[in-house]
Amino acid sequence: MQGLIAVLRIHLKHAVILLAVGLVLQLASLRSRAQEQPKRPRITGIDHVRLYVSDINNASAFYGKFVGGRPTQAYGCRAVSLPCFAVNPSQQIELEKVSTPPKNCLAEVAYTTSDIEQMRRYLVAHKVSVSPITKEPNRARHFELRDPEGNSLSFIQRGEFDPDWSTMDNRVGTRLFHAGWAVKDVAAENKFYVDLLGFRLYWQGGFKDDGLDWCEIQVPDGDNWIEYMLNIPANADHKELGVQNHFSLGVKDIHAAAEQLHKNGLAKFDGPEIGRDGKWALDAYDPDGTRVEFMEFTPAKDPCCHPYTAPHPKP
Repeated sequence: MQGLIAVLRIHLKHAVILLAVGLVLQLASLRSRAQEQPKRPRITGIDHVRLYVSDINNASAFYGKFVGGRPTQAYGCRAVSLPCFAVNPSQQIELEKVSTPPKNCLAEVAYTTSDIEQMRRYLVAHKVSVSPITKEPNRARHFELRDPEGNSLSFIQRGEFDPDWSTMDNRVGTRLFHAGWAVKDVAAENKFYVDLLGFRLYWQGGFKDDGLDWCEIQVPDGDNWIEYMLNIPANADHKELGVQNHFSLGVKDIHAAAEQLHKNGLAKFDGPEIGRDGKWALDAYDPDGTRVEFMEFTPAKDPCCHPYTAPHPKP
């Protein structure tokens, strides 16, 4: 009997050892796979917005004369076939002509990344469908994809910019610091932008103090942000989506910006006024109804609803 017990003890000991070895190997395998998982490279800001327009001449007159962007093609645009207006040496507004503008004219928001190949590997590893990387004549490399609600976006890595770039006297905004669009499913968008890409809360609020109509999240490695426009009817028309799907140019002084817009020949715009976020802003509309917001970099008073939780952009 004692011999049988001894044998059982030996077998039990061996089983425990094998189980321990198995657990060690399993943990090592999991650690190895985690180390092999590509890490997300830096996302530093918004590179450009691309807009659908019905008339290139009218749209170019608006963005060149009224907004004061510097017109260029080979300098900074994604492709020479797309007219482009430089806001500054690293950000621009692209125009793409379409015969009939869709309800949503905000065609694409592009983000700068420090490593375009690594960004693509990172997204592919997380089973996100992306296009191949394209290299443009201006040495910029980019790829495109869509977010969970079908909005088009891209990541871009550029080479050096033209050192002779200069501003125009009639320029109004100095930075393209946010873009926003109508969002139906906040959870799905957050899973993509916050959980996967690392965006972080900047501010959120609503028309009422206990409401939530706007949610602003900053890029993980910069001070630009995107804005969810919430509670927009599913059947919103072109005019309504032109208001909601917008982009914003930063200005130091909103009243000086309003004066410059008048000098540039823009007779009508909304504002200036202080918004629920505590910032002075005004709204202009391009010939196809897309809202161009001009906004001061820092709030003039405390915002409603929720405090700011990330640094403000700088001029």
